[in-house]
Amino acid sequence: MQAKENKARVMYGGTGRRKSAVARVSLVPGGGNITVNGRSGDDYFNRIVSYANSIKAPLETLGLESEYDIIVKAHGGGLTGQADAVKLGVARALCELDPENRGPLKTEGYLTRDPRAKERKKYGLHKARKAPQYSKR
Repeated sequence: MQAKENKARVMYGGTGRRKSAVARVSLVPGGGNITVNGRSGDDYFNRIVSYANSIKAPLETLGLESEYDIIVKAHGGGLTGQADAVKLGVARALCELDPENRGPLKTEGYLTRDPRAKERKKYGLHKARKAPQYSKR
């Protein structure tokens, strides 16, 4: 996503993915508020502190946690997958904000996508790898 300027309002965007969750993240100059799907971040993530902390971690690394609002459209997956997708989207948006931010974010591991996802179910099996019980007779 590219930076958009609407009436002197600068917006930086990034997309994050984790498992089947996708988060479209926009960084807007503001006071450090998080909005996910039109709800506050604390309300959306059921007041689980670790999710909110992980979302703000890329901003805290650069010392920008109170300078930008995070606006997110997230869908798919569960809360953990969505929180990790938002974290990656925030890190990518910060790289778009200033290419100099890429180094510190990369050393902290915020620009790396976790590739683990659910393995598909195969025919003849109960789950991805669980086979029916073997019967000798």
